[in-house]
Amino acid sequence: MDNRQAIGSWLSGPRAAAEDMGVDFGHRGKRLGLPEAGPGSMAPLGRRFGALFIDWGLCFLISYGLLARGEPSQTVSNWALGVFLVLHILTVGTVGFTPGKRLLGIWVVSADGGRLGFGRAVLRSVLLVLALPALIWDRDGRGLHDRFSKAVQVRM
Repeated sequence: MDNRQAIGSWLSGPRAAAEDMGVDFGHRGKRLGLPEAGPGSMAPLGRRFGALFIDWGLCFLISYGLLARGEPSQTVSNWALGVFLVLHILTVGTVGFTPGKRLLGIWVVSADGGRLGFGRAVLRSVLLVLALPALIWDRDGRGLHDRFSKAVQVRM
């Protein structure tokens, strides 16, 4: 084996090296029975981050305008985190999406295809606020917060 080939597979990561050896992982969401593209397929990472930033901005504006009352910026951030948690619990637990997710065409559903349910929405939201579970993904692109709550983010 040429050294350049070995370095290239190391830099590309284990998935690329496995694909070079002939392993077929399929598309994201294939193991969950989701289509490759279109409605019901896995929501792209860019849209999910965009929805997160829209929701965080909305929560920050609410906390700055209604709750912080001229307090230092740390207080505004703390209030925003609380508003973010409440927003996610209420909206994902009832309609299945937050304002940011709705704007970008994302829906949070149960991995078995039904509604997520309020209890699992609470678990998912608490883990999302902790941030670390949301930063660890599986090969389908689901964060630990989605895996533990048996949720998946799909296109509308």
